[in-house]
Amino acid sequence: MKLRTIGLIGILALGLLAASLSAEAQQSKKVPVIGFLRMSGSKDQPSINAFRQGLRDLGYTEGKDIAIEWRFAKKQVDRLPQLAAELVDLKVDVIVAAGGTVLVTAAKNATNVIPIITTTVTDPVAAGFVASLARPGGNITGLTSLSTELVKKRLELLREVVPKLSRLAVLGDRSAGSYAAQMEEVVVAGKALGLQLQPLAVQESAEHLQKALTEEGSEALIVLGGPRIRTRRPVKLAAQSRLPTIYATRSFVRQGGLMSYGPDRDDLYRQAATYVDKILKGAKPADLPIEQPTKFELFVNLKTAKQLGITIPPSVLYRATKVIK
Repeated sequence: MKLRTIGLIGILALGLLAASLSAEAQQSKKVPVIGFLRMSGSKDQPSINAFRQGLRDLGYTEGKDIAIEWRFAKKQVDRLPQLAAELVDLKVDVIVAAGGTVLVTAAKNATNVIPIITTTVTDPVAAGFVASLARPGGNITGLTSLSTELVKKRLELLREVVPKLSRLAVLGDRSAGSYAAQMEEVVVAGKALGLQLQPLAVQESAEHLQKALTEEGSEALIVLGGPRIRTRRPVKLAAQSRLPTIYATRSFVRQGGLMSYGPDRDDLYRQAATYVDKILKGAKPADLPIEQPTKFELFVNLKTAKQLGITIPPSVLYRATKVIK
């Protein structure tokens, strides 16, 4: 009887020990940490909310089974290397470089080990980030914004709004890694549409740009992407010059720009969450193909059109994702 009792006590003790060890293991289980690097904004922006929703859709609860270290450069390019280094020092499990070439460059220079996910890089192959879209081959993968290939579409939209368009000003950021490729696309597309081009650089003074647009007689403006293309300055320049202008992203239109056409950024950020999920489950960035956008958006500001004294054709309005009245 005593032996039976001792045996039962032993079994109970082993059970309690196993439960205790299991509880300790669960408590000591490392919560994955995402490093999120972005040029500007806040955690409550639509695209970032889309990223967080993407994580929730995949079963992650922020603060419970996943953590996010947020780093915003406040539009200061020079701060990016320091912020990227901070994320590496924290030993995050993955870095989301939420933006263009300069963000990915900062992350890439900080680590060649921690997986890096891109969200809106124009051409990751040309930038030297990956070997190919199908097989990146390093620690970088994610999504491309296809900004270069969309230049032709933006020019066609401008021509619909300004049917007699013959001279086009092109505002770009010469420091952008994709500048040469974007300009090449503008030249090719402009030639096909019979347009004369007036290249301008955002690095030039506001006075020079204003004078150039006034004296050269440009009839419309296209603004290319780049880290130094700030939202307010091109919008202000377009308003002062009274030029119909098209941009790559919707933020310009919300600030008073006329039109934008580009990938649906919310969708790109939502898809970035799927890359995080795959990497946390053991996938290697070298083997994850870089995806191209499948959803695009056209934003039109009718208030700005009215101020410019132009009429947006029904054919354009019909295709618009969002019309600001």
